[in-house]
Amino acid sequence: MDVILLERIAKLGQMGETVKVRDGFARNYLLPQGKALRANEANKKRFEAERATLEARNLERKSEAQKVAEQLDGKSFIIVRSAGETGHLYGSVAARDIIEALAAEGFNLDRNQIELNTPIKSIGLHKVALHLHAEVEIAIEVNVARSADEAERQAKGESLTSADAIYGVDEDALTAEDFFDPDADRDDDRDDAEA
Repeated sequence: MDVILLERIAKLGQMGETVKVRDGFARNYLLPQGKALRANEANKKRFEAERATLEARNLERKSEAQKVAEQLDGKSFIIVRSAGETGHLYGSVAARDIIEALAAEGFNLDRNQIELNTPIKSIGLHKVALHLHAEVEIAIEVNVARSADEAERQAKGESLTSADAIYGVDEDALTAEDFFDPDADRDDDRDDAEA
């Protein structure tokens, strides 16, 4: 199906271009969302008549998105999740979790504005791309940790996926005496002799 784009759409075209798309994509997404019109003579005339207002509306949305991008620039968002000692999460962090973290800071975004191809499944610092507008994209840092204290340590550059980092113990330096008290067995024998 040929459609006239009413706004810039990534990997498809610019405003005003007539592009060929699959029928389902046009019927289920572009036309209901008001992002395109069917390409026929009546709609071409309608687009040309409304072009100035569409361009003004697009410019307004772009400037709003740039303001939000300036506020988000350099921000890090902490998400606390349960994880094993190796840093593998028991669950995962998906786009809706990132939206909740952004909403807690006062930023209202839709799920389709977050580019997260696969859910985050490990603790650490992760870069996540946000599409605020077709022409405005920004990356934020998501700090996934077991606690707020660990999130601060991760932000400073510390890795929290080893026992040394988690418990403050160098696991390579441990010996058998660190796990067993050699005098513990003798104390039990003394108690038996006294009884």
